[in-house]
Amino acid sequence: MTTLASVLGVTTVAGVATGIGALPVFFRHRVTHRIYDGALGLSAGLMVAASVFGLVIPGMEEGTLRAVMAGVLLGGATLLGGNYLIPHLHAEYRAWFVEGGATADDAAVMEPPTGDSVAEGVATRGSAAEGGDAEPESVDEDAGTLAERESSLRKALLIGGAITLHNAPEGLAIGVAFASGLEEVALLLAVVIGLQNVPDGFAFAVPMAETGMSNLRVVWYTTLSGVVPQVVAAVFGFSLVSVGAGLFPVSSGFAAGAMLAVVFRELIPSSHGHGHADAATGAFLVGFVLLVVVDAVVVV
Repeated sequence: MTTLASVLGVTTVAGVATGIGALPVFFRHRVTHRIYDGALGLSAGLMVAASVFGLVIPGMEEGTLRAVMAGVLLGGATLLGGNYLIPHLHAEYRAWFVEGGATADDAAVMEPPTGDSVAEGVATRGSAAEGGDAEPESVDEDAGTLAERESSLRKALLIGGAITLHNAPEGLAIGVAFASGLEEVALLLAVVIGLQNVPDGFAFAVPMAETGMSNLRVVWYTTLSGVVPQVVAAVFGFSLVSVGAGLFPVSSGFAAGAMLAVVFRELIPSSHGHGHADAATGAFLVGFVLLVVVDAVVVV
């Protein structure tokens, strides 16, 4: 019988794979737009194959076609609805795309500093001293510090919203599979989701590194972005079965629908339109084939 500790361990390993995808930020000056679009295409191919072979087919083997398809529609609708209702930022190549009520100003604060902030601060203090108005300077500094903290918190919430929308359904499916006694299916899901998390982490880390954040912090936050939502969702899914049995077909369809919506709503559009559509398409096919081969080997 699977324990909660096993669920935590498996989903944590799958989530940590996201951090592996962030390692290229140490060499990001060599990351071209073609490579970035190819990574998005690779992730899309992995996700489509994972949706079909790791979620839809196992769901149909354990339940009915109606239950799985209902889950697919519900998962897709939830992801699309969340895109409009939850303010968040999507990582793009050295840029950020706003959705769900986020603003252009939210994306602007993710940009790296354009000048020497220390020098600018000295110049500002020098100008204030010449004017002999020291008290307003102190008030301005306090207000600036507060605004900076609020901006940092909003950035974290906006990025976290996007990550949760993408990763939570996958963790949910793993947790429900374990709780339903489908250990082999759950392990297969963990493997394919871990594979898919690698290019996902890369796609998230590159624009994050362009904000001026240190490489180690980028890797750390990228790893957390995969671990936290998937582990929390897996634990939730694991506990759901105690409420109602036979939830795996619906939950697997739900995760598949959400993943397919991410692919066609974000990954494919983001990887095309920059002159590298062929590279992205080729990477998509490679990702799809890789996942199918892995699925066949793990099942055997």
